[in-house]
Amino acid sequence: MKNVLKDHRERHGESQADLAAAVDVTRQSINAIERERYDPSLELAFKLARHYDCTIEELFDPDPENDAGP
Repeated sequence: MKNVLKDHRERHGESQADLAAAVDVTRQSINAIERERYDPSLELAFKLARHYDCTIEELFDPDPENDAGP
């Protein structure tokens, strides 16, 4: 699943470890999500969205069709 988690994290001046501590997961989990190797649980997606005061849809795009080029 595509995401812009790294963009949000960097905009807020947070390290992966900072974000992980804030949402109660490991830094490795944040790294895997940012690298699109792991899809977060719904609970974690909500925590991340709440942390950045945005919607889940602003962080994650589950539609692979949105990647299709012209």
